[in-house]
Order: sequence, then C-alpha cells, then structure tokens
Amino acid sequence: MNKKLIKIIFKISIILLGGLIGYGFYYFIGCNTGSCPITRSPYLSILFGIILGIIFIFPTKKAENE
Repeated sequence: MNKKLIKIIFKISIILLGGLIGYGFYYFIGCNTGSCPITRSPYLSILFGIILGIIFIFPTKKAENE
C-alpha cells in the first residue's frame, strides 16, 4: 500500500474512533433529564466526538528553534 492511502485510512479511523467515543460518552455517562446539551441525544454526542477527532488529526505548527 502506498503511504498516502495509509495516512487517509489512519485519519478516517481516528474520526470514526471519535464518533465511537462520543457514543460511548452518551451511553455510559449520558443525561437522564435531557437537559445536557451534548449528551441528550446520541447524534449530538457522535457529532461532538467526530469533531474532536477531526481537530485531533489536524497538524499543529511546529515551534521554530531559536
């Protein structure tokens, strides 16, 4: 496999893992009253996890040596 394809598969897997963690957060922690904005719906929890996964895969600026 070529390196570019491996990087794409890795990024997609991180995003999917974020969604899975978001659903796990909804399922195990959740909110019984429905007043919690993130955990009141599994869709919002999954979306929040996916967004965190996307943020995680973006590269950060490397500090320049002074």
